Amino acid sequence: MPRFENVYVLDVMSDDHPGIVAAVSNAVESLGGNIDSCSQTVLGGYFTLIMIVSLPQPIEAARLAEQVQEAGADQSEFKVLVLPALAVQAPAAAMPIDRFVITAFGHDQPGIVRRFSQYLAGKDINITDLYGDRRGEDFVLIGQLEVPAHWDIRMLQADLEQMGQELGFTVKLQHENIFVATNQLRLTPFPAAAATTAQGARASGGMGP
Repeated sequence: MPRFENVYVLDVMSDDHPGIVAAVSNAVESLGGNIDSCSQTVLGGYFTLIMIVSLPQPIEAARLAEQVQEAGADQSEFKVLVLPALAVQAPAAAMPIDRFVITAFGHDQPGIVRRFSQYLAGKDINITDLYGDRRGEDFVLIGQLEVPAHWDIRMLQADLEQMGQELGFTVKLQHENIFVATNQLRLTPFPAAAATTAQGARASGGMGP
């Protein structure tokens, strides 16, 4: 739950360098605001950050964005997007879900992310975290999924393996508890370690149990 009632989504992109989170958080604090949740990553030398921030007093989204942009003026230009957060309503009779991790790796080619994401969307499977990286001629894809409990996981695994065969990819669908136990790492954030695990598994010819 947000600390204050005026809630915003704050998205920042910049070339990567030390001090970005400090600058952004200082800007939020200068307005009396609170960072309620955040997530950041670095890809290809670019830093991206998304935060849910709340303030005791309402503020125009453009003013909040300007405050954050000014915070980064000394080092590099921040690209900032601010939107009022959507009102969160408790869902009535929410559909039961379970959490799984999909790992896929093989020779890089166009359409990998599209094919897998379209299949998952067609099954009403939500992707809550996604990481992909091209290493040489290979591509590694790792996704954290919310799978509706009514699906037969064996059927999903068979469909994904068949798709993988068509693309020349090795695909594995594992419950998140098994994935964590097998790979000895946390899911959030998991990209670098999981990518290393996937590459090592390819070299040894398997993805674990």
